[in-house]
Amino acid sequence: MKGLYTILLLILSNVFMTFAWYGHLHFKKLSLLQHLGLWSVVLISWGLALFEYIFQVPANKIGFQENGGPFSLIQLKTIQEVISLTVFAIISVYVFKSDKLAWNHLLGFVFLVLAVYFIFKK
Repeated sequence: MKGLYTILLLILSNVFMTFAWYGHLHFKKLSLLQHLGLWSVVLISWGLALFEYIFQVPANKIGFQENGGPFSLIQLKTIQEVISLTVFAIISVYVFKSDKLAWNHLLGFVFLVLAVYFIFKK
């Protein structure tokens, strides 16, 4: 159950991370936000990043083996990276509508799955 909580919290964290890091690039499409200056954008991104950390830190604490969780440090980082790239791809395609998934993206995801397999192999 701790593994599932860890993964769900990391997914939430990465949704906020994606919007904090890249959401401001699409402010020009929103009339209310298109005229914001750099410092306003930084402050909005910081606010979103706060929520990223509110989910990410507990995820790692719950999931880490030395705290009773199921994952080693390397496994946690691997899970984080796969979730990060997956969430980014989904948001990029379906929310920002800035890219389309192509064969090379799908092949890259296959390699990510292989990376997870090898990292978790005992």
